[in-house]
Formats: sequence, structure tokens, C-alpha cells
Amino acid sequence: MSVESDVQAGAHAAAEPQAPAAPVANPALLGLITFLPSGITLGLWFVGYLDTAKLPGGMIPIVSISAGLFLLVSTIWAGRVAANTVAAIFGVFSAFWMSFGVLLAGLTSGWWGITDAAGVAEVQRAYLLSFTLVFILLTLATLRLPLAFTAGFVFVDITFVLAFLGVSTGNAGLFPIAGITTFVFCLIFAYILVDGFAQDLGGKAMPMGNAIVK
Repeated sequence: MSVESDVQAGAHAAAEPQAPAAPVANPALLGLITFLPSGITLGLWFVGYLDTAKLPGGMIPIVSISAGLFLLVSTIWAGRVAANTVAAIFGVFSAFWMSFGVLLAGLTSGWWGITDAAGVAEVQRAYLLSFTLVFILLTLATLRLPLAFTAGFVFVDITFVLAFLGVSTGNAGLFPIAGITTFVFCLIFAYILVDGFAQDLGGKAMPMGNAIVK
């Protein structure tokens, strides 16, 4: 083959359109958008917008299905594409929301045989303390993520600490503050969700901040 024909062949190859890149799986889109309704409902409960005496039973569908079930789906999806950290994050949140739904169902229906206020508070303290410690561990373990994620997890930690202290001390004034911090982490996760949708639809990435740990 001559040099001229080589050049022509190269020019023809360069003129051929490039195949579009295959879409990248992003289970975070499903996980975040199904997490938010439950998070917002929890915040409304904390701030007293919803009746705290009647709401717990009514929260069961949204926390166990909207968040718990669909976060489990997101967890499985993330695991299948080897997004291990994403799977672990959604997995622990799915575990919280599902177990929270079961806890509410049991306490409001008397399944556990606990009817007195002191017994209910004791169960709630143990439950909140366990997840508080796990969410703090999650925050520390994911400091290599962009700052937006860390900020969201920190406000989750603050919310759980406030809820635990509110139950432990009987200080109801802490719950509205926990409601505010709940709305804050919902806003942060909503920002991350919008960024995910933007990138998936061909837009530019939104600022997420530098990771605390490089």
C-alpha cells in the first residue's frame, strides 16, 4: 500500500463518527430520590408539623417501602456493578429505614409486649444509640468522598445524636432542632441528586467540594 493510500485511509477513519460512550450505571439516582420522601417526613415529624401521637403508625409505609425497600433495590444494583462503597452506604440506610418501620409497627401495635412509656423509651434509646454509632463510623470511613457527601453524613450524625439525647433525657425541645438538621441533610442529598441527574443527562458536574482525606 502506498503512502498516499495510507493517508487517505487514515483520513477516512478519522472522518467516521465515534460510537457514543456506553451509559454508566448510577444506582445513587434511585437511592437518593426514594430516600428523600422518608427523610422529609421524618423532619416534619420532628418539628411537630405532623401529629406525634398519631403519626408513628402512619409513617410505616413511607419509611419501610419508599426508603427501606427501594434503597435495598439500589443496594443490590450497586453491588451488581461493583460500586461497593455505594452499596454499603445504601445498605445501611436501607437497614435503618426498614428496621425503623418494623420498630414503629411493633411499638404502635404492641407486638413486643411493651406498652409503658419507660419500656418504649428504653427500646428507642438502644435503637438510636446503635445507629448513631454506625452512622458516625460511616462518616469517618468515607472521608475520601467529596465534601458534600461528608457534610450530608455529618448532619445525619447530628440528627441521630439529638434524637438519642431527646429520648434519653426526655427533653422534647431537642426534636425540633433534629427536624431542622434532618431538612439540612435532605437538602444536601437533594443537591447531590440533581448533580447526578444533570451528569446522566449530559450536563456538567456541579461543585461537590474537595475530600477531607486525600
